[in-house]
Amino acid sequence: MRSAPGTSAPEAESAGAPQLLDRRFGRDEIAVVRHEVSARLAAAGLTGDRLQGFVLAVNEVITNVVLHAGGQGRAVLWLAGGSAWCTVTDSGPGIPARYLRPPEVPDSFEVGGRGIWLAHQLCDEVTVATGPIGTTIGLRIALPRRATSA
Repeated sequence: MRSAPGTSAPEAESAGAPQLLDRRFGRDEIAVVRHEVSARLAAAGLTGDRLQGFVLAVNEVITNVVLHAGGQGRAVLWLAGGSAWCTVTDSGPGIPARYLRPPEVPDSFEVGGRGIWLAHQLCDEVTVATGPIGTTIGLRIALPRRATSA
């Protein structure tokens, strides 16, 4: 599997971190996953623009799975190391190499192509591991100090 620069998302199971969400999804569950991610992170103390931005990034990644990677995937959300992590995994054909470069600002009139770019703008860290048997995208956002000490 190819991996984008940066650290990889820690596995929730091996870190002993409590999972906030672990669910499979398809086209009909995009909105449900978005609402579940939002509710669980709000309960964990993430609020405001940071919450909305992270939820938007997750939504973009799961939408990409539905549109470009076979239509079904798995989202896992957990807290670890003062951050909220979400991995989105699919069993599609992998992301072509030309899309693995750090994303540039999409052209104004370009249709599509904003999902991964938005994720990079809205998250503190984005990781990508991809190959012919699927892709896992990791998204991380730091929690406010008061949320991590609770």
